[in-house]
Amino acid sequence: MLVSGLITDEVPPLKITDTIEMALEWMEQFKVSHLAIVKNRELIGIVSENDLLDYNKPAESFETAKLPILKPIIHYNQHSYELLKIMSGLNLTLIPVLDDNEFYKGCVTLKSIMQNLAGMTAVQNPGGLIVLELNQNDYSVTQIGNIVEGNDAKILSLQVSSIPESTKIEVTIKVNKEDLSRILQTFYRYNYTVKASYNHADYESDLKNRLDEFMHFLNI
Repeated sequence: MLVSGLITDEVPPLKITDTIEMALEWMEQFKVSHLAIVKNRELIGIVSENDLLDYNKPAESFETAKLPILKPIIHYNQHSYELLKIMSGLNLTLIPVLDDNEFYKGCVTLKSIMQNLAGMTAVQNPGGLIVLELNQNDYSVTQIGNIVEGNDAKILSLQVSSIPESTKIEVTIKVNKEDLSRILQTFYRYNYTVKASYNHADYESDLKNRLDEFMHFLNI
């Protein structure tokens, strides 16, 4: 799944002219500990609740306040696994998303991730990941399944997402085998475009550890 499928408009960004007090009120209202700050669609960064609570001038605006500002970068067309890495690594409850022109497009919150996490839990199982790019009319889950199972593997999860402003789709397949060489050769033989593949044990271990950390953070 792409980051674009997780974007929510439930939490608006702060303007640089907004005050510390207003930001804290919004954090309480939207149940987040971070908020994005924008100026004319340009992302200034994100602020955390802890830093705002420590600031002793609640009426001051972000334009003049001297506060720590984080600027994690994620684009709408990146894979959601990359988003999980960033959010878990920085312990974020919200992350802003940029478009192709580096302008603010929206945000992803823990809530929006939780709503889509059920379909992504297969990343915790041993195996490999294959990302295909193909035209919508060429998509056949039966053929993809036959290719995988014809190489003595099983599909653990399969997600389909549209590629913005095109007729193509991205199909992310998690299989129960780490050695993907035979499966990839078959996809190539059937003229599939393999956008990415991950079959190294260290990648699986790193991804599982990051997801475990993220899930632990959700439970705090």
